[in-house]
Amino acid sequence: MNKILEVKNITKIYKIYDNNIDRLKELFAKKKYHKEFIANKDISFDLYEGETLGIIGVNGAGKSTILKQIAGVVQPTSGEIKRYGRVTALLELGTGFNPELTGYENIFMNGTLIGMSHAECKQKANDIIEFSELGDYIYEPIKTYSSGMNMRLAFSIAIFSEPQILIVDEALSVGDAHFSAKCSRALRERKAKNMSIIYVSHDLNSLKLLCDRVVLLNHGEVAKIAEPEKVINSYNFLIAKLNDHAQKMNIRSPEKSSFGTFDVEIMDVKIIGEYSKSDVISSGELAIVRMHIESREKLANMTIGIMIRDKYGQDIFGTNTYHHDMDINFDKETSYICEFKMPLNIGPGKYSITAAVHNEDTHLSHCSHWFDGACDFEVAGNIGKVFAGICRLEPIINFAQKTQSVNQA
Repeated sequence: MNKILEVKNITKIYKIYDNNIDRLKELFAKKKYHKEFIANKDISFDLYEGETLGIIGVNGAGKSTILKQIAGVVQPTSGEIKRYGRVTALLELGTGFNPELTGYENIFMNGTLIGMSHAECKQKANDIIEFSELGDYIYEPIKTYSSGMNMRLAFSIAIFSEPQILIVDEALSVGDAHFSAKCSRALRERKAKNMSIIYVSHDLNSLKLLCDRVVLLNHGEVAKIAEPEKVINSYNFLIAKLNDHAQKMNIRSPEKSSFGTFDVEIMDVKIIGEYSKSDVISSGELAIVRMHIESREKLANMTIGIMIRDKYGQDIFGTNTYHHDMDINFDKETSYICEFKMPLNIGPGKYSITAAVHNEDTHLSHCSHWFDGACDFEVAGNIGKVFAGICRLEPIINFAQKTQSVNQA
């Protein structure tokens, strides 16, 4: 594949002044009146034609800063960015719009700003309006638009400008579910036509679905670049680590993303079908997920949970004891068995189970053990009626002749 973008050793340092007088003093004096804030430090990665590259990190990790530099809005302190095609960026909502102008007028103004000619804007205006689904609102001033309407118009202009590189920074999180799904489809279609995408989102499932690789940023530096699931596992550990004030968190197995304080440890996870007596289970068959847990400390009000993921790493089903109103207490140096028993009403395919022990409803405040990919299993064949898709919903179907109307009687 051909490179469409090269980011080489990018560092961005901002000068922070207490006030404007200090800024003025520094112009005429040799004394330093500012503090330095390093937003990005020695960041390097490449983007290839037709690739979708995700960027993830906690707030303040330097995601927006690197995107602005790629888009050319901000210049790096050091390093080099090589672009081999037109870049269009959806960064902050409303950027490039004049609030006093109508949506239609902003198509031409914003389109020109991102590199479209007036003729291109005129040619594609109807397609942009249709995709945005704004209807007659397109002739109303932008200042009357909601954030969702702003996003619809901005995304529509960006996608029809046909850039070689499209940068999307959390824009899809503003719209409704219908339009977000429509945008995701449009991104996949453009990707198939060799458009390259840099995608920033806190929606982990969308990153798994859309991205070929993901970059994890931490404190302005690249912490990891790899396939989405591996990077997201590292991100989960990073989030848990941020809440580990006692500094007890560690990684037991980077490959399987096994991490935690290990005051309680998941020793083994198995799934067994009621009839198959194995990990090859029919859809609709009763299955048991059995966890062997060892407690090294006395802990109260804990939670045990599981998550089933498909072969793409998408979350299919998750639950835990907290949501089932169960009180889980551990004694010191004690072994436990926890079972989740349920009909496996999911479609044929290959799956994995992630298991966790933590407190409250998520692993964010205290994570004893997060064990990603703790076991694999396969769903093959069906018990009962055949169905298509990922979920067996067991509908009751009624069919009857429609009652005649009074006029027909």
